[in-house]
Amino acid sequence: MKEADMDWLVYHIIAQESSIIAKGLAEKSGLTEAEITGSLNRLERSLLIDRKDGTIKALSVGEALIKCQAKYDNSLPYTFEDGVIKARKKEP
Repeated sequence: MKEADMDWLVYHIIAQESSIIAKGLAEKSGLTEAEITGSLNRLERSLLIDRKDGTIKALSVGEALIKCQAKYDNSLPYTFEDGVIKARKKEP
């Protein structure tokens, strides 16, 4: 199965749940834990999911947009650190 197809499958399983763990994803998808880990890494880099304390959840559209903007727009006065919105540190 192509990585994009795996990611699509995994994302849709995550989106149907309020939160899920990787083992549950492997059981529901039929993929190996290594394939799940790779897919989760790609989905997190794409700002589509969030992982915290072993649980995984799909980001809402608003959350994804804010994270994307915070990551790529250096002119914003805020940033995300460990799930907390903080004032961006001013560089001297």
